[in-house]
Amino acid sequence: MENTGFICGVDEAGRGPLAGAVFAAAVILDPNKPIAGLGDSKKLSEKKRDFLAGEIKEKALAWAVASVSPIEIDEINILNASYLAMHRAIKKLQLRPEFLLIDGNRFKPYIDIPHACIVKGDGKFASIAAASVLAKTYRDEEMTKLSTIYPEYAWQQNKGYPTKTHRKAIAKCGITQHHRKSFKLLPEGEQISLFPKF
Repeated sequence: MENTGFICGVDEAGRGPLAGAVFAAAVILDPNKPIAGLGDSKKLSEKKRDFLAGEIKEKALAWAVASVSPIEIDEINILNASYLAMHRAIKKLQLRPEFLLIDGNRFKPYIDIPHACIVKGDGKFASIAAASVLAKTYRDEEMTKLSTIYPEYAWQQNKGYPTKTHRKAIAKCGITQHHRKSFKLLPEGEQISLFPKF
């Protein structure tokens, strides 16, 4: 990666869901091409996020999105999987950043690039907000695609998060290869009654 001297925002999406991969994005914005409306992706409408994702891809100096599968999440735990997704996104960048701005309060250092952790950084730094938007739009798109294969779990709506509908489907239909088996899939005392649905 070429040394640019620019700062890269990094964020992840999907730590809490019961199903699906965790995604991360890394974005180096162009200071000469500001993007209006960037903010915490969770507070933006889906339509607004989709619009901003297009703007980010068009105007950023460099951007990349990466993911870590449910199988890997079960093997290394969700915190380490989040770090790994971030590292994979940074590695995919076409330009090498000089400094990393990480959303949150913890991060596993990436090789020789210094970083700072910023709590609620997606509301404070445009580059982190851009990374937040890309990570969430890519993850939402993936869960919507999977919902066409597994419609009973309503992933197009809940995106794999532990809603009543999702948990009711797990209790009734069992689990899929996309569920995180290391997570608490059902409330205490409830059993998954059927064999896993692969």
